[in-house]
Amino acid sequence: MDLQLSGKRAVVTGGSRGIGRAIAHVLAREGCDVVVCARGEEALVAAAAEIAAETGRKVSAVVADTSKAEEVDAMIESAVRTLGGVDILVNNAAAVGGRGAADTLLGGDDSLLRSDFDTKVLGYVRASRAAARHMVEQGWGRIIQISGLATRMASGVSGGMRNAAVTNLGVVLANELGPHGITVNTLQPGAVETEAFRARLEGMAESHGVGVDTLLERIGQSNAIGRIVKAKEIAEVAAFVASPLAAALTGESISVGGGSPNVYY
Repeated sequence: MDLQLSGKRAVVTGGSRGIGRAIAHVLAREGCDVVVCARGEEALVAAAAEIAAETGRKVSAVVADTSKAEEVDAMIESAVRTLGGVDILVNNAAAVGGRGAADTLLGGDDSLLRSDFDTKVLGYVRASRAAARHMVEQGWGRIIQISGLATRMASGVSGGMRNAAVTNLGVVLANELGPHGITVNTLQPGAVETEAFRARLEGMAESHGVGVDTLLERIGQSNAIGRIVKAKEIAEVAAFVASPLAAALTGESISVGGGSPNVYY
């Protein structure tokens, strides 16, 4: 299927690894020119170079911290200069699983909430505001937010709240921006096989006396599809949602967890 994405211009935050990198790769494969953004320059530049080499598209790296408004504005302006405009924004930049901090009522404190909301929730707001100004001018755009299945299930205090906030934000932005030809949708992954997820499982696997691959297989058995979802599979859904073919889809929250009944950390 031709997704009609050839020539579109995309910005993907958190694009140096994991889900963000996979989305950037699939969008480039479908014909988009892409700016990938993240805080770590080395991994980001390497990801951009690899995606460009594999797809033949223009892929540029812009270092930015989404918790800093001035860096987000500069990132979008850099993307506009580099690509000639912005048609697609993928909000994905976030620290996965609270970086090992206690995410409970009694064991945690406000620092994790502040960090998570400033980076993910407010970061998504900042990037959406900056990109939407350009999308409104051209009368077309796609904003895709990466939330999580913690929205729908009991999870950590911050993990659940930040994802629920992102999901609600998607509905609000869809209503505001729809008259300007801009759709906004939210994808909710569960456990996804990425480098970061594998690293987080290493300690758990050791305590269970098994290898990481064995633990991944066990976790995957709880999904309806019988396995862990891969980052590329999230990216394929994102590419469709970003395409002109998905014009009727906005304000929606789409579970991409493989029929997962639980969120694993």
